[in-house]
Amino acid sequence: MATIVFLLPIFSFSQQLNKKLEIKEIKKDFYVYTTYGDPGNGELFPANGMYVVTNDGVVLIDTPWDTTQFQPLLESIKIKHNKSVSICIATHFHEDRTAGLYYYRSLGIKTYTTNKTDSLSILRNKPRAEFLLVNDTTFHLGQYSFETFYPGHGHSPDNIVIWFNNERTLYGGCFIKSCDSDSPGNLSDANIPKWIESANRVLTKFPNPSIIIPGHQSFNKKSALEHTLKILKRFQKK
Repeated sequence: MATIVFLLPIFSFSQQLNKKLEIKEIKKDFYVYTTYGDPGNGELFPANGMYVVTNDGVVLIDTPWDTTQFQPLLESIKIKHNKSVSICIATHFHEDRTAGLYYYRSLGIKTYTTNKTDSLSILRNKPRAEFLLVNDTTFHLGQYSFETFYPGHGHSPDNIVIWFNNERTLYGGCFIKSCDSDSPGNLSDANIPKWIESANRVLTKFPNPSIIIPGHQSFNKKSALEHTLKILKRFQKK
C-alpha cells in the first residue's frame, strides 16, 4: 500500500504541471522552472526561476510567481531528485521573485536577498528574506559554487544576477530580456540609461556564458544580454 501511495502523486504531478509549473533540465543538475502570473493586463505571463541540485541540497533561485505553486515546486523537486531545497535567493523585490519568501522561510529554508532588496521590500510591503547580503557574495553548496553580483540599477534599483563560473551559467532574472522579447517590459522601477551601463558591466564581468536565463520567456540563446542592450538602446532613442 505504501508503494502505491508514493507512486500516485508522481502521476498526478504530471497532470498538474500543465501551464502552472513547467520544469526543464538545461544541463546536468541545472533546471529552469516556469510559473505564470498576471502582470496587470488580465493575461497570464511566464516567469522563469532556476534550481540547482547539489550533493548537499537544492539551491532555489527566485520563487514562483504563482502563489499556488510554492509547495508543488518543492514536492516536484523532492520526487524528481529525492532532495530538499536548502537555500533560496531572490534577485529583486518584485513579486515574481519574492512572493514565496515567507512561505519557504516558514519551512526552515534559508532565504536570502540583498540589503537593497530588503529595503524596497519593506517600503513596498513585499515578502522579506531571513538573511541579507551586504555585498556581492560567493556561495558554496555541495559540488557547486556561485556568486551574486549587483551591476547597478536596471530593471529595478536592486536587481542582481547570479553566476556559476565553472558551468559558465548566468542567471539574469528580469535584468536580462529573452531573445523572444522586443520590449524592455515593466519599467515601473527601471532606469534605462543606468540599465545600459549595468548591462555592459555584466557583459564585461561574465564573458562568453554558455547559458543565460532571463526572467521571462525563452532561455535558449546565449545572446540574450546583447539582445537586452539592443532593446534598451532602441527604446532610449524613442
